[in-house]
Amino acid sequence: MSSKTKAAFAAEDLGKPVDTGIVAGKEMMDTFVKVGQEAAQKGYEQAMTMTKEQVEKARVAVAKGYDELNAIGKDNVDALVKASTICAKGFEAIGKEVVNYTQARVESNLAAMKALMGARTLKEFVDLQTEFARSSFDQLVTESTKLSEIGVKVANDAFAPLNARVNTVVEKLTKPAAA
Repeated sequence: MSSKTKAAFAAEDLGKPVDTGIVAGKEMMDTFVKVGQEAAQKGYEQAMTMTKEQVEKARVAVAKGYDELNAIGKDNVDALVKASTICAKGFEAIGKEVVNYTQARVESNLAAMKALMGARTLKEFVDLQTEFARSSFDQLVTESTKLSEIGVKVANDAFAPLNARVNTVVEKLTKPAAA
């Protein structure tokens, strides 16, 4: 045998399994790191894909909501214009009615004045004056009633498109909350 003793060979043989174990441990660690990196990369890619999908869904939902709000706003303006048009026509009708009443009163007053000027007695004068006062009061009550009816109709007609829009908007805005 050579200069190496049995103990030296035994020590060398003991070192080989340790070296083999270290190499195997290093390989196993490299495999774990590689598998971990691949899993992390795959998880990252999945997370990014899911995030992109969620962002796209959110963008679509926001765009749809914006379009719906735009449509609601346009419809609200249309309803306001319609209500304003109804009010304007109603005020025009009331104005015409007041002008017609005023013309009728002027003509009636002139006729009453002529009749009063033609009275021959005090009793006839008082009777004509009483009849004129009663007639004027009756016409005033009739005209006031007519103007009130026109005003109520105009208010109801003008409020109808606004009321319809309020109901529609409330329905649209509460539907998603209920779902």
